[in-house]
Amino acid sequence: MDQQRPKKDIVILYVHGMGGGGDSRIPAILKDNIAAALPSGFPAMVKVIIRTYDFDPEAGRRQIASWVREYMPVLVVGESLGSLQALRIRGVPHIFVSPSLNAPIYLGYLSFLTLIPGVTLLLDRIYRPRPGDRQRLHFTFRTLYRYIEHRKEALLPYCTGNTRSGRDVSAEEDNFAFFGEHDHYRRSGIVSIRTWRRYFGDNTFRTYPGTHFMEEEYVLSMLIPKIVSVLQRQLQARQ
Repeated sequence: MDQQRPKKDIVILYVHGMGGGGDSRIPAILKDNIAAALPSGFPAMVKVIIRTYDFDPEAGRRQIASWVREYMPVLVVGESLGSLQALRIRGVPHIFVSPSLNAPIYLGYLSFLTLIPGVTLLLDRIYRPRPGDRQRLHFTFRTLYRYIEHRKEALLPYCTGNTRSGRDVSAEEDNFAFFGEHDHYRRSGIVSIRTWRRYFGDNTFRTYPGTHFMEEEYVLSMLIPKIVSVLQRQLQARQ
């Protein structure tokens, strides 16, 4: 009697947004529901890994890079401001939830206000994260100013000055985003479909009738099916 081969683990790395962390809601939903969404006979066990990283973009990048080496994810999911960190992970497909590609521009300009005495303390109080395993937000000049270069590095392979043939990634095949139709950050341009199109094209996103913080029903009906389709494609490519 043949013994069934044990399934190997494959990893999805989830990169949370500003003030998120290890106990963020969307990755918790993914962890609870991804196994049931896999087709019968799927040849691998899927793990969703999320860890809290530093708000300083360079410190956070180093932490995330170490987790990439440790877990070797086959897919990276980036949320909100974390989408820029996700983009800096090369060589894997990405899925984004409410990508805030323009947020670093606002943070960079905001950095000069922190030179005024008391502004850092005020911002720290206003944007204090929820209790739990959450990213600590400390709005210093150095941290905020670094977001300008952080954005440049993340979007460099996709900028209009580069030809598609010269890129080391495929924008249409390797990046896909979901935007909420009632995302209040779209009013200010922090979240912008127009900006997304500029870098990734027209057929690389979908909208859902929800807010910036993707509701559970859309995680289940839209995000998870997209994740499963990408995982299937990844496994087929490896065969």
